Amino acid sequence: MDFQPAEEESKFVVTIPQNRIGALIGPSGRVKKRLEDLAEVHIDIHSGSGEVIIASKPKITDPFLVIKARDFVHAVGRGFNPQVAFALLDEEMYLEIINMKLIVGTNPNKLLRFRGRIIGKEGRTRKIIEETTGTRISVFGNTVGIIGPYERLKVARDAIHMILQGSKHGTVYAFLEDRAQMFRLSARELWDKASRDAK
Repeated sequence: MDFQPAEEESKFVVTIPQNRIGALIGPSGRVKKRLEDLAEVHIDIHSGSGEVIIASKPKITDPFLVIKARDFVHAVGRGFNPQVAFALLDEEMYLEIINMKLIVGTNPNKLLRFRGRIIGKEGRTRKIIEETTGTRISVFGNTVGIIGPYERLKVARDAIHMILQGSKHGTVYAFLEDRAQMFRLSARELWDKASRDAK
């Protein structure tokens, strides 16, 4: 009997909250299908357990896509709108999940208070972090998710860590404004260089 060598397949298993399964599937399965098409993966969702199996299709053009698909599933599971999470398929975009319990402990009242501090009144603090760093943030359960380019994601993460470690909002805003100025200068330098190169 001849045995054919098995095609190499990358596979990840991610468990997400059951109440996020619907967001991952999308209306008429559109989100799941779009992810499968764009990332060249098969998605197998077990609604009862919340287990999601992500496997690369044969002859995938970019093996890194299956990792991006895994991050997409993680992001939707941690409260991100799928339309925001699709940005993760860009090679320049990254996801980071901060577990608040590891920083502030497991006391439910304390976790609730710090959730409120990160979101801010009417979402103001979260919005300031997002706008100054060019990232997107989701506060879901006991986690904070961040999506963005690596350098900007690091600044957003540092700001959130400052809040979780008890820094005043004013201190965090000053830190963010300082870093935002660096981003503006960096963008201007890139623009100037592109202009010079074009001459």
